[in-house]
Amino acid sequence: MDSFLRFPLEYIPFILLVAIIAFTIHEYSHAYLADKFGDPGPRQMGRVTLNPIVHIDIFGLVLLVIAGIGWAKPVLVSAGRFKKPRWHGTIVAAAGPFSHLILAFLGAFLINLFNHFDWLNAMSLGGARAIVIFLFYFLSFNLVLFLLNIIPLPPLDGYLIIRYWMPYRFAAKMQKYEQWAPYVFLLLVFIPPLRHVTIDPLFNLQWYILDFYNIPLRWIFGYALDWRQMLM
Repeated sequence: MDSFLRFPLEYIPFILLVAIIAFTIHEYSHAYLADKFGDPGPRQMGRVTLNPIVHIDIFGLVLLVIAGIGWAKPVLVSAGRFKKPRWHGTIVAAAGPFSHLILAFLGAFLINLFNHFDWLNAMSLGGARAIVIFLFYFLSFNLVLFLLNIIPLPPLDGYLIIRYWMPYRFAAKMQKYEQWAPYVFLLLVFIPPLRHVTIDPLFNLQWYILDFYNIPLRWIFGYALDWRQMLM
């Protein structure tokens, strides 16, 4: 059965838990800010909540386990309802990726915390292993989601941020091609020659993000972990 899965079978519960948390926070961030900026749609659709049931797409979770790529139910936003459509629309779109930066930092902080106080050695082997697996997936998964979501292709948030600042005529022309963008994205992810010159270099940015995290973490704990050695 493992041959049909993207991750080892024993890691699937951790992957699902991490994905549910990350996807829920991502979509809630969009919904919460859209609601605050004047769009009643997300609240009317029941999306201004941390209840994962309303945010999770079961098929997206299944595909994540099988193919390594998944998604949640998108929050529909009407930027025309915002007081400042461009600025507020940009903030709402950016909230999703930014939430992953915060979650990834939380993961890095907890890894440092457990390491600093040596809590894992006080636990059973199974309990310590479970925490390590969860935290490292929590950290790496959220970094990947941040980097993927800033890609400027529809329907990703990176494209939405740019679209809010496009001239109207150009945005209207681009809208004709938006339906094809998900297929382009899948080609970039699953075709190795394309991935090597697009997605892979983007993923290398995670090391710079982790180096940035180490600035406050070094101040808090008095040292910095070597993330490259731990995650590669």
